[in-house]
Amino acid sequence: MNEQLVQDEAKYIMGTFRRLPVTFVEGHGLTVVDDQGKEYMDLVGGIAVNLLGHSHPAVAEAVARQSAKLIHTSNLYYSEPQVALAKRLVELSFPSRVFFCNSGAEANEAAIKIAHKWGKQHKGGAFEIITAEKSFHGRTMGAVAATGQPKYQEAFQPLVPGFTHVPYGDLEAVKAATGDNTVAVMVEPVIGEGGVIVPPDGYLKGLRAWCDEADLLLIVDEVQTGFGRTGRWFAYQHEGIVPDVMTLAKGLGGGVPIGACLAAPRADVFEPGDHGSTFGGQPLACTAALATLEVIESQRLVEHAAEVGELLHDSLAQVPGISTVRGRGMMQAVVFNEPQAKTVQNRCLEAGLVVNAVDDHVLRLVPPLIMTADDVEKAVEIAGGRAGRAGPARDPGDDIPGYQRSAPGAHARRLPAQRAGPRGVRRAREGDDRGPVPGRDQDLARHRQPGRPPHRRGRAARRGRDRGRRRHHHRRAQGEIRS
Repeated sequence: MNEQLVQDEAKYIMGTFRRLPVTFVEGHGLTVVDDQGKEYMDLVGGIAVNLLGHSHPAVAEAVARQSAKLIHTSNLYYSEPQVALAKRLVELSFPSRVFFCNSGAEANEAAIKIAHKWGKQHKGGAFEIITAEKSFHGRTMGAVAATGQPKYQEAFQPLVPGFTHVPYGDLEAVKAATGDNTVAVMVEPVIGEGGVIVPPDGYLKGLRAWCDEADLLLIVDEVQTGFGRTGRWFAYQHEGIVPDVMTLAKGLGGGVPIGACLAAPRADVFEPGDHGSTFGGQPLACTAALATLEVIESQRLVEHAAEVGELLHDSLAQVPGISTVRGRGMMQAVVFNEPQAKTVQNRCLEAGLVVNAVDDHVLRLVPPLIMTADDVEKAVEIAGGRAGRAGPARDPGDDIPGYQRSAPGAHARRLPAQRAGPRGVRRAREGDDRGPVPGRDQDLARHRQPGRPPHRRGRAARRGRDRGRRRHHHRRAQGEIRS
């Protein structure tokens, strides 16, 4: 480490972050390089931001081209990239209109203001919003009040009023908390910063039905889950619902800051002067976002994230010392029984692997969507050597009604049978519960059976990785994906 840099950071930058002892200066794909020339595999991706990896040529070229043409004008004037991006987001999601901003917290603040105005117009001034315990919606005053984690709120009392927190995944708790002043339910389709927790099957569908019955808005926070992260363009699509409001940020710009809030016609209440942003939707950021979306679509990275995410999940589940693996697609968490996550994070960093300890027991992995089967094998090999051994975990997801931890032969992602790849997601959506597909599914279930000898489980795991690599190499040969 450059000690002078550390001293200058402490002197000139507010102490809002606890930084790890490394300075990254360059990155390409999954690889980042520190100031000493050491290379690392990055499974954090700027906290779910770098969907295409570091410095993807399509994004870099688009940014260079637009920056030489026009960087910023403000929202006093029309902007071609802004309109083009809004149109693309609506085409990928649901009929709506878009407000652009710069971050997830800003997008959620816009959603909160929409709910307040909608309540004033349609529900006699109702303004209370139901959110979830363990949720995270941002650090601005409205967003932090919506967040269901007291550790982020205690120093900033009194909070903005009007938020009720209920256990995540508990539909009956949402119904019980609904009162005359309730205007909306705000939910992450998969809890991210709180430890990558997938709700029980039918939870989002139940929320949609309840919001319709009780005349509430359903606000879906897709800041971390959006743009293919979970194996669908947006995580709400796993349950076939449509929200009234959706918030986006993180991966949208491929590393360039941009946020968005989409409102369906029912919730589209903003008028000129109601809200605004100086930098929101500027030409440079929108051009970067358009390039990012084009690469995700042309290289079929949404489907790729589902396939390789399943491989990552299954491979991590074979590592001694890892008690539980949970998640969906390229959004996975490793849970330890002992408070060792931060120690493992530091050991992995020393070994050249970047992971994120969200607390003492949970590691979060949100790698770029371009991660390959070979990358999975390398990452699991490094992590496996640093995890140590742990007994059965006390999983925070156990607090969620209907939650099932990952166990031999079953994912924690609550699909019928043991399928979690693209075909399994489609079959679950269509109500097909025929059970595992012959061939790979039986093999995956068989190699996770705890009674089989370790060397047999190891061979089965290698076969699963080999199949994943063959699928990836075939797709790359066909030109569907670039590493």
